[in-house]
Amino acid sequence: MTVTQVAAYAAPAAKAPLERTTVPRRPVGAHDVLIDIKYAGICHSDIHQVRDGWGEGLYPMVPGHEIAGVVAEVGPEVTRFAIGDRVGVGCIVDTCRTCEYCLAGQEQYCVEGITGTYNAVDRQGERTYGGYSSHIVVDENYTVRIPDGLALDVAAPLLCAGITLYSPLKHWQAGPGKKVAVVGLGGLGHMGVKIAHALGAEVTVLSQSLRKREDGLKLGASHYYATSDETTFEKLAGSFDLILSTVSAPLDLGAYLGLLRVDGALVNVGAPEEPVALNLFSVIGGRKTLAGSMIGGIAETQEMLDFCAEHGLGSEIELIRADEVNEAYERVLASDVRYRFVIDASTI
Repeated sequence: MTVTQVAAYAAPAAKAPLERTTVPRRPVGAHDVLIDIKYAGICHSDIHQVRDGWGEGLYPMVPGHEIAGVVAEVGPEVTRFAIGDRVGVGCIVDTCRTCEYCLAGQEQYCVEGITGTYNAVDRQGERTYGGYSSHIVVDENYTVRIPDGLALDVAAPLLCAGITLYSPLKHWQAGPGKKVAVVGLGGLGHMGVKIAHALGAEVTVLSQSLRKREDGLKLGASHYYATSDETTFEKLAGSFDLILSTVSAPLDLGAYLGLLRVDGALVNVGAPEEPVALNLFSVIGGRKTLAGSMIGGIAETQEMLDFCAEHGLGSEIELIRADEVNEAYERVLASDVRYRFVIDASTI
């Protein structure tokens, strides 16, 4: 491998602006691929971690777990990829590989814990640095193939936003005859609408206002309601088989559980920094489920990419230069993006 130090954008300390720097990349091992990163999506979780909202931040921190690029070098024992292949990397770059969940293709629930693409320490004791960089070295077993039918820029956010919605939609069997509500029409929510619609479900968007109603209907929603309207929760009581909450702000869970049918599920994929309260009668009445879901395994991520390519489902993006990342963070917090910022890695 010729690359040992690569250009990157990093937060030098908690809550500090990101700045251009260099970070080390390990030599290409037997089963590794060196990826020339072309695009990196900006996930809301990047902002949470850069600003130490979830705690345990490791600095300097190079965020980015929505990575799309091209294989530039392969290790001598790599069998899945060749130089020039279009590939992606999501939130996971290693797991124990031996627990029941890893063996079942649910690496995201590894008993020993995942090695995150960034803000983690790998199993060799080295820090991981993410996709806001020019190159990354990843084990082939944690790398996925981006189908030719997907442009790399719109595919990048699928490596987190896409699989984060695809996995629970599949697990809770969204499809024809099912009524699905998506709470929040942002970077996660807009992919939830697209995927749920493509699966055949009847989709409703629940958003604070009707500001994005036209977008929601174009993306595949059949209905769009404002949660700031108190009558919404009366009109829609007992309506949905599945509700996916994509927002990172605390919700009145009892109110949303009241929108479920008997045996319905409210699944959280957004992660508020603050604890939330719940009256358990909200789940006892109606045998309802309050659940969470975390990304997906590697095989399911590949399945998601293939599904999105088949149905023409790329993310809606705004492409930015790397030196615009701090402004982009502020705009994400202000809900001023439709619907995912993607960094052009050639500008790093």
